[in-house]
Amino acid sequence: MVHLHGKEHDLGGGLFIHRILPDRTKRMVGPFTFLDHMGPLTTEPNQNTDVRPHPHIGLSTLTYLYQGRIVHRDSIGVTAEITPGEVNWMTAGKGISHSERAHETERGQARPLHGLQFWIALPDHLEDCDPSFQHYEKSQIPKIENSDFSLSLVAGQAFGLHSPVEISSPMIFADAHAKKDFTFELQIPGFEPAIYIIEGSAKTDAQDIAKFEMLVAEKDQSLSIRIKKDTHFVIVGGEPFTTPRYMWWNLVSSSKEKIEATKKLWETQQFPMVPGETEFIPLPK
Repeated sequence: MVHLHGKEHDLGGGLFIHRILPDRTKRMVGPFTFLDHMGPLTTEPNQNTDVRPHPHIGLSTLTYLYQGRIVHRDSIGVTAEITPGEVNWMTAGKGISHSERAHETERGQARPLHGLQFWIALPDHLEDCDPSFQHYEKSQIPKIENSDFSLSLVAGQAFGLHSPVEISSPMIFADAHAKKDFTFELQIPGFEPAIYIIEGSAKTDAQDIAKFEMLVAEKDQSLSIRIKKDTHFVIVGGEPFTTPRYMWWNLVSSSKEKIEATKKLWETQQFPMVPGETEFIPLPK
């Protein structure tokens, strides 16, 4: 088991997040290469939480909110609002840029913001696919409820449920709340499973897991954890890749050369840009 502790980062303007993946001790969990936990927070009335246009290759982004709303715009012409319980799944493939901004009607107001954003690496044969975007309503996400917990299966197949979210490789993302103290057990053949604590706590025989922490099991290893009552947790995982992934800034690829080529395209603004947007995040130096 690997125990990860989310590290606090200021994304600018006082927007603080906890970054769980990548970690120096664990770069990926299955195909998941990145996890940011935003909030929970309430913005100042004039606080700027906008993320200006920036590029991606070789991955899909998965955005899932608990509070607030975000307006997504991308270089293939999609504009989509996301609210709690909905799913935005953007596939970069050979290249996409996008922005994430506050809703116009909420500017100048204090507003709540809480959610998760994942990057999921694309398998080798899909790394150069055409970019695409899918939005799923809260009502489309399957749910299960028993005496121990309630759970929404956002992506993948498990617990007798099958999410409609179109995934690129075998993986799972589920969002759950514990109704009482109980032992959660999960083993999916071929998967690296992990549990992340949004709020509350859990423990194994060897260690405690607190808010902003993740416990990752080895491939094919059973994940058995005692969850405390009222704990809000998520389960992620999937089949690990056999070829390595390189990550620089917002770019993920099995090829360092592709990353270098994309850096030059973004720097010279020859990369696909978001229609109607005049701002962009410059290439980091």
